This record gives sequence, structure tokens and C-alpha cells, in this order.
Amino acid sequence: MPPKVWEKMTTFTVAMKKAHLTQEQRYTIFCLYKQKCSQKMIAEAIGKDKSVISRELKRNVNSHGRYTFEHAQDMADLRKERMKKPRKLHWRLKQKIIDLIKQGWSPQQIVGRLKLESQEVVSHETIYKIIREDKTNGGTLYKYTRHKLKHRKRPVNKNISIKNRISIDHRPKIVDTKERFGDWEIDTIVGENNKGAIVTLVERQTAFMMMEKLDNGKNAKELAKVVIRMLTGYLKDVHTITGDNGTEFADHQTIARKLKTQFFFTHPYSAWEKGLIENTNKLIRQYIPKKTNFNLLTNQQIKEIQYKINSRPRQNLNFYSPKEKFFLSLHNGVAFDC
Repeated sequence: MPPKVWEKMTTFTVAMKKAHLTQEQRYTIFCLYKQKCSQKMIAEAIGKDKSVISRELKRNVNSHGRYTFEHAQDMADLRKERMKKPRKLHWRLKQKIIDLIKQGWSPQQIVGRLKLESQEVVSHETIYKIIREDKTNGGTLYKYTRHKLKHRKRPVNKNISIKNRISIDHRPKIVDTKERFGDWEIDTIVGENNKGAIVTLVERQTAFMMMEKLDNGKNAKELAKVVIRMLTGYLKDVHTITGDNGTEFADHQTIARKLKTQFFFTHPYSAWEKGLIENTNKLIRQYIPKKTNFNLLTNQQIKEIQYKINSRPRQNLNFYSPKEKFFLSLHNGVAFDC
């Protein structure tokens, strides 16, 4: 290879390794950092130089000296805002943005959808600025954002023993690539004082979500019955299901047998191995905050939340909604109440 070509390729590789971190990379850093992985291991995992990780961990810690995804992303967004020159928004566009925020759309989703519809586009940092200015002036727009501009601590699951569990290490590699329709992730969210539960399912390729309340909380046998009922109409489109090590999944063999599928378990303390369902649960928490009394939630309310989330555009779907992508991929055009 000619020296000049090699020099250009080397320069490009170095530049890529030092490029700005994405939200997905920042979330991976947070997960691995929480597991006390070395900076070298984190850098290799996301394809960045070790110096990038060191700089990220130093400049984006919170007031307690801890690194968290939400705080780090907020700090990065703030820095981008300061570097941007002020831009005057047309009042009609600003009002449309405010209306979409109130519908639960994130700034990234709003920007992506505006691009998709070939409308005037602003940056998501500008939308965050609108939200923060509204909050400073006593407004309530921030309450419609996923984290309400505040850091939230995440509980860590305990390592428990489940009989005949199959590790994610044995899961087909095609699941990782999301090239196949019909690979699912599963999780639960709990109510006030850990009473009551909702089971959530998400299809990995389309990000389509299903959820249903569990009348007896995180009871393994009841959860298995509910999941089987939710997915029975889609047997051709349930190749695998991946969950964590919660005791509510102890009856996984019944689920696998009835649905003619394979049920895999992530490694302990490895939330990123089912990152899609983790992020989906965050979207649900936007509508059902922690410490909510699940006894006050009706099945109709849960279906309405499911519909809203499935109807919102996603950046990783080129700003189409999960519902749109799901119906395009569904075998035989089976109808579904989403």
C-alpha cells in the first residue's frame, strides 16, 4: 500500500477513535463502569481510544463523584448548546415542538420526525434549551421528558439460581445483529413498595413493545401464563426470548415449550445484554413513575400507554414508529391491538 494512502487511513482511524461519543456508547460506558471494568476494556468495547474514556469519566461525573449515563448525557448536551449560536425559531415551529413534547416525544424523536417529513429542522439541543428555559420560567414541559431532567438511580438485580437456565452465550449470533424478525426481550417493572408488577416484551428488530399487568405480582407461574397468552398468536415470529435472572422467570421452560421457542438468560449484573427492554422500560416509566400504586392502574390505561409508545418514532428506525415497522414485518398481516 502506498505510504500516503496508509497515512490517510491511519489518520482517519485515529480521528474516528477520538470522535464524539454517541448516547449508545455513553450508556455502554456507564454499564461497564458500574461493573468496575478497566478503562482499557471499556475503550475496546466501544472502539475508542483509552484517553477518550479517561476524559469522559473525569469531566462528566455528578456532584457525588459518580459517573451515570443520564448525568453524563445531560452534561454533553449542555456543552453542545453552549457551542451553538442562537437561532430564532418560528413561533409555529416552536408551538409544534411543544405540542410533541407534551405527547411524550423526546427531542431526538422530534428532530428525526421533522427530517423525515422534510420540514424545517432544529437540533435536539435547541429543544432541550426550550424545555430548560420553560422550567426556569415556572413551566411544566420538563415533566413530559423521560427523566424529568433529573438523575435516577437504578436498582441492581441479585444473582439468583434458576433451574436449567440457558446462558446468553448459547444464543444464536443472528440475534445480536437484529437481522431477523422475531427475537424478543422480556422484563418486569414493579409498583410502590415492590407490590404489583407489569410484564414487558419487546421485539428486537422493530422495538415493538407489549405489556400487561400481573395480578399476583412477580409470580413465576402466572407470568408464564400471561406471556404465553400474549405471544401465542405469533408462534412463527417468536424465535428466542431473552430475560434476566429474576425469580419471576423461573418457569421459563413452560414458556419455551408452549411457544416452541428458546429462552435465554443474561449474565448477572449485565443489563446491557438486554439493553432494548431496559430502555423501553424507561419509556414506560415516563407514564408510570416509580412508587406508583399499580392497584390504581386499569388494563385500559396500560393499553393506552402501550399504544403511545409504539406510535412514537425512533431514531434507530430512521424515525418510523415501532408499530409501523412491526406491521411491515409481521407474518401474514396478523391484526394486533397495539
